[in-house]
Amino acid sequence: MDKQKREVIVIGGGLAGLVSSLLLAKDGHKVLLIEKKVYPFHRVCGEYVSNEVLDFLTRSGLLPDFLELPQISQFQFSDTKGQTVRIPLDLGGFGISRYVMDEWLYQLALEEGVEVKTGIQVSDLTFDPASDLFQVQLSDFSTITAKYVLGAFGKRSKLDKVLKRKFFFERSPYIGVKYHVKTDFDRETVALHNFDGGYCGINAIESGKFNLCYLGSRDQLRTYGSIEEMEREVLWKNPILKHIFQESEFLFEKPEVINEINFEPKQPVENHVLMIGDTAGLITPLCGNGMAMAIHSAKLAVEALTQGDSRIEVEQLYSKKWNAHFRRRLAVGRTVQKLFGSGRGSVLARGLIQYVPFAANLIMRNTHGQPF
Repeated sequence: MDKQKREVIVIGGGLAGLVSSLLLAKDGHKVLLIEKKVYPFHRVCGEYVSNEVLDFLTRSGLLPDFLELPQISQFQFSDTKGQTVRIPLDLGGFGISRYVMDEWLYQLALEEGVEVKTGIQVSDLTFDPASDLFQVQLSDFSTITAKYVLGAFGKRSKLDKVLKRKFFFERSPYIGVKYHVKTDFDRETVALHNFDGGYCGINAIESGKFNLCYLGSRDQLRTYGSIEEMEREVLWKNPILKHIFQESEFLFEKPEVINEINFEPKQPVENHVLMIGDTAGLITPLCGNGMAMAIHSAKLAVEALTQGDSRIEVEQLYSKKWNAHFRRRLAVGRTVQKLFGSGRGSVLARGLIQYVPFAANLIMRNTHGQPF
């Protein structure tokens, strides 16, 4: 058996995994990053980044500033009937595809000396209290040991089952679908359009393209038999979405799809693994700051690892910081989501945004963080 030892293993090479690996390597730690896919590749994601992370990315040298990234300052909302309202965003943000952002961070990680294994999966993960080490078994049957493990394996993974995480055994009614398109839309606006059972976001990304991503119903997909038929029969009942789908140039051969998206609460530390990004908690897409939260949680985990003098202290530091920054935001997101994806709820939400802007701004402040 091939046994190797690392100081820190990061499982999952999305935003949280890549950023944490980079920060640890910059601080002199020996890091192994494991990603089951091979870069570059697409992920189901809204691809809007809240400006709460802009200063951090800039001073850390993690922002791909060689690109002209669309600056987004307006929010448009439509109910299921296609009635719209528009308001300015507080902090605003920028658009960038995960295909480009993840590849950029991956190349930076290699330059910084992060050891990266791609195209390989973690099949088992155990913690041995006697040795105070993790045993990480890979799909090639090799085993690696590590002092610490960061879990950045996304919204839902086979590892969640291995670790017996409670949410994994509860069925979720949601699916996520993503396209890249070329279309006629304001590049300074991020929009959220409701339909029966879900909602669809659109915003500009790099190279004149737009990300079109929606949260839909697994049951509706089962009823209509295909993504395309479900879109025609459900999403197109919102006239704005019908126009977007009919008048846009779709750039993928087929959509990116993910099943069983679960917004139930998770724990930031389980089985001694520091969970980061979506692995620690998934905020509802309507809030538009999942990418920012992934980046921020990576920073918090690295701070805990470098500041804690023992495993217990590291875990306590991270849990305390994660809960202080994110627990309330996730809870507010789950509550607000109840207004979306239904006729009456979306009409109520539109009226709230249109006639009680203070309430809309309050929701934004409670689902977004401050620059750090």
